Amino acid sequence: MRKIRKAVFPIGGLGTRFLPATKSMPKEMLPVVDRPLIQYAVDEAREAGIEQFIFVTSRGKSLIEDHFDHAFELEEAMARRGKSLSALDGTRPSPGDITIVRQQEPLGLGHAVWCARRLVGDEPFAVLLPDDLMVGEPGCLKQMVEAYNDLGGNLICTEEVAADQTHKYGIVTPGAQAGPITEVKGLVEKPAPDVAPSRLAIIGRYILQPEVMDVLGSQEEGAGGEIQLTDALARMIGQQPFHGVTFDGKRYDCGDKSGFVTATLALALRRPDIAPAVRAFLAAA
Repeated sequence: MRKIRKAVFPIGGLGTRFLPATKSMPKEMLPVVDRPLIQYAVDEAREAGIEQFIFVTSRGKSLIEDHFDHAFELEEAMARRGKSLSALDGTRPSPGDITIVRQQEPLGLGHAVWCARRLVGDEPFAVLLPDDLMVGEPGCLKQMVEAYNDLGGNLICTEEVAADQTHKYGIVTPGAQAGPITEVKGLVEKPAPDVAPSRLAIIGRYILQPEVMDVLGSQEEGAGGEIQLTDALARMIGQQPFHGVTFDGKRYDCGDKSGFVTATLALALRRPDIAPAVRAFLAAA
């Protein structure tokens, strides 16, 4: 079985739900406590054994590239003052670890993944959506890689959502289930609650076979007038093994303002250096 070495990060979105903060700053650079969302996703991927990080960006995302570069003046000043550089761990990958490709038109998640086709090549690969901040030990992608090593094929991360939320997600038609693993018999993009085949939703982590790129290349527009990754995956069911992995941990939807604030509070309360002050504030609120 081929090792999962590459990961695609579709980060070309405009982040309009967080305006005006995202007018000049990519939404993926919004910090949860003291790390931007993209850093959490990259760290999760690195823990899972990812070696090549493929960023699918758009105009105005250069701050992300700067974040993962050496900041000579900052590092030199900190070293001169005797300050530890440990806070920058993970932000300075080796040359060539990160590659950038532009999504020149906002045509949806499926199109963003397809833009990375030449960098992915003929290898299986992961996809991580930084808006979904996944907190657990081990991390979400590592749990999925471990499942992939047993199952092969295509894997999606799943979470059971409330019935009135199915219209926001791709929803699984489930087959056999064993612990966190669910056989995927079908996928429906954003169904209304009364026609949803289950409440098992796809969330922002995938392990995919390279053949999905061929499907995406001929994929027609779906829900919202965009090229939907879910529609392409549905066409692959029956051709390759296909399973959902329910993450053993906590997901925070940081594409939503309330989810972002909740994530910030939750992760702050896990930090011994600031948890007492945050807890005291919450108790007094």
